[in-house]
Amino acid sequence: MKITSAEFVKSAVWPNQYPPATMPEIAFVGRSNVGKSSLINALVGRKSLAKTSNTPGRTQLINFFTVNSSLFFVDLPGYGFAKVPRSVRKDWGDMIETYLRERRNLALVVFILDVRRDPSADDLSLRDWLDHYRIPYAAILTKADKLSNQQALGRKKLIEKAMGKGASGNTILFSAKTRKGSEELWQFIERHLSGLENR
Repeated sequence: MKITSAEFVKSAVWPNQYPPATMPEIAFVGRSNVGKSSLINALVGRKSLAKTSNTPGRTQLINFFTVNSSLFFVDLPGYGFAKVPRSVRKDWGDMIETYLRERRNLALVVFILDVRRDPSADDLSLRDWLDHYRIPYAAILTKADKLSNQQALGRKKLIEKAMGKGASGNTILFSAKTRKGSEELWQFIERHLSGLENR
């Protein structure tokens, strides 16, 4: 997709703070430090649309961006090993769950995993949650440039097996550094959105 515009709209915590649900939304979710902001920036060809940080758990709000004035990208807070108090972690979980369950224009979840790591208990419970609510997702395996092509393909098979049938055929190897997988993910998003329009 040719990106003509990508702009930050607002940050929110709860539904009454979300922007109006006027366009399809693609939500990006994954554990802290998985490369979520870098993935968003690579997709829109901007260096710092989504703020990247070396400190896991820095994104603590739901951040909304418009892309080409035709869809929203939604950056959800990372989960997992961030060094934050348990009460804050619970609020993050509630915030993410409320968004995923209640946002009616949510079209697709981009479920981000580090290709070098096995899916964590948090990853698997998010997968169960998406399956339960029948929310479609694509599994994006980041940091593919850190492995050889052969190694990355081997890890992809193992992760697909661990994630189960929901990930089969929807798994893309990605590198923010080399932009590997960007075009493939855009094609997946466009196909998915056009399938929704034709229903």
